[in-house]
Amino acid sequence: MAEEESPVSDTLVEITAVSLERSTLEARELMLARIAALAAVDAPPASYLLNVGAAVEVGITLEDVEGILVAVAPIVGTPRVVAASGNLAVALGFAIALEAESETEAED
Repeated sequence: MAEEESPVSDTLVEITAVSLERSTLEARELMLARIAALAAVDAPPASYLLNVGAAVEVGITLEDVEGILVAVAPIVGTPRVVAASGNLAVALGFAIALEAESETEAED
């Protein structure tokens, strides 16, 4: 079976790894900053999905995300915060569906 090529996602993973290695922020602070940046640039659900696993691993909660969105709202504006909330909900729903599918496959 030939190894599957995914140059775009591989590049994103590499860029993220370098960012994590070179940042002087603690892991939790870094993920809070990344979530705020995603809201600021009106990131699509896939961008949130790429970060949700790492955010959960360092203890970021939904309450933390709500706090981040409230904090950046005066700067990025209502439309971006509303879009971020929706995009994050889509990403979380997708992540939950993937996890459920993995559990179902493991049971079979």
